Amino acid sequence: MRVLLIEDDHVLGAAIRDHIASNGHGVDWMQRLDDARLALSTMSYELVLLDLNLPDGRGLDLLRELRAAHNPVPVIIATAQDQVAIRIEGLNSGADDYLIKPFDLSEMSARVAAVARRSSASPLPVVTIGTIAVDIARKVATVGGKSVVLTAREWVVLERLLSHRGAIVTKGDIEDSLYAFGAEVESNAVEVYVSRLRKKLGREFISTARGLGYQVAS
Repeated sequence: MRVLLIEDDHVLGAAIRDHIASNGHGVDWMQRLDDARLALSTMSYELVLLDLNLPDGRGLDLLRELRAAHNPVPVIIATAQDQVAIRIEGLNSGADDYLIKPFDLSEMSARVAAVARRSSASPLPVVTIGTIAVDIARKVATVGGKSVVLTAREWVVLERLLSHRGAIVTKGDIEDSLYAFGAEVESNAVEVYVSRLRKKLGREFISTARGLGYQVAS
């Protein structure tokens, strides 16, 4: 999943960015609304974490712009403003959830995961292929009934492939879900994660479309 973080507090922003990245997600951190607008116009995001008070305006204005443009990207507001009226205004403007600062980073991760699941147009079912069973929502994978442990980034790659099951997913699409914009990406990073998944789930689970990308059978 690729997340856009819009937060002008340097300490908090860095902590949130690092925590999201440690869960295996790509995260772009913007500290101004104009930079966030540019990022939204050039990249596709699965979720936005939005502060309300930015140096160049109100986060709610950006949220209203997104909804007026029929952009359905899930938005979680993160702010120190805990007045009920402001929370209601945010939710009525199209926010999917609300976090009051200071908040626990583990709670933030849980809310991010919950909002991402709710916003999915077609929640992933348990996928069963032969003796392999994968439950993305619960982060459970088994082979022949035995549990298989996957890392955070392996789950991100697997989720991207399963969300497009039957279709070819390009290397670039997988990289977008893993890394922040402008981050240095090792040329063989995707191949490494796919290779690890094949070792754990079986070589036949993920096929290679030479020169195009990777695919999980429909």
